[in-house]
Amino acid sequence: MIRKLSEADREACLEFVSVLPAENLFIIGDIEAYGFDQAFQEVWGDFDESGKLRGVLLRYNQNYIPYAPGAFDVEGFTDIILKDSKATMVSGLTSIAEAVVAGLEGAIRKKRTFYYAKCENNNQLDIQLKAPAVQEATLGDVDRIIALHESIPEFSESQRNRESLIRSMQTGVARTFYIEEDGHMVSSSSTTAENRYAAMIVGVCTAEAYKKKGYATACLTTLTQTLLDENKTLCLFYDNPEAGKIYKRLGFVDIGTWGLYYLG
Repeated sequence: MIRKLSEADREACLEFVSVLPAENLFIIGDIEAYGFDQAFQEVWGDFDESGKLRGVLLRYNQNYIPYAPGAFDVEGFTDIILKDSKATMVSGLTSIAEAVVAGLEGAIRKKRTFYYAKCENNNQLDIQLKAPAVQEATLGDVDRIIALHESIPEFSESQRNRESLIRSMQTGVARTFYIEEDGHMVSSSSTTAENRYAAMIVGVCTAEAYKKKGYATACLTTLTQTLLDENKTLCLFYDNPEAGKIYKRLGFVDIGTWGLYYLG
């Protein structure tokens, strides 16, 4: 049986998804930050015959994320997404998301698959990197963050909404570390979906004219060390083998694959 979850389900839901905190950091982070009563967020639970939770589906804006460690009502989750005419994406661990999007075959216009990696210690971090001072961004830097990201061709499908970024920074689920040169933000590394256990690294980039100076690595190293000091696991996606080599040198290890399924 599938039903929409409420604040009364918070403890049971978080206990269910926190068994795998790195894999479920988006769901955990969004529930911790926004709960169950926001217009931009909804959470459904799939229960077995004994009333035990066996699957969760989260909607944040137009993005749906399914999670279930075993058997679940695949068609039920698919039907919820099909009924939402504004849905633009399904994302999640490919072992789970593939089952859900199988029922959306005609609606999928693009699919991307990434390696999913995590870092739990700083054994391989070089905190003595020679680079301009890395700074932490404030709300006053939001437009500069967006401008930098919009200048990066690889980010064409993942443009950040200004209001969403402000909301995420205000609630503590996102932060950005950056390097400034010539009066411009030229390199950055950010988090999203931060929660008490983990954080997702996103937006690792450098403006074209400032590449090959180690700036992105410096931003990423500072961000990683800061969050490890807070006892958080760092997670990230990558699909470039060369980028993967850099992340693994910093201590990241692969834990699975993550799919993005664009609808429309």
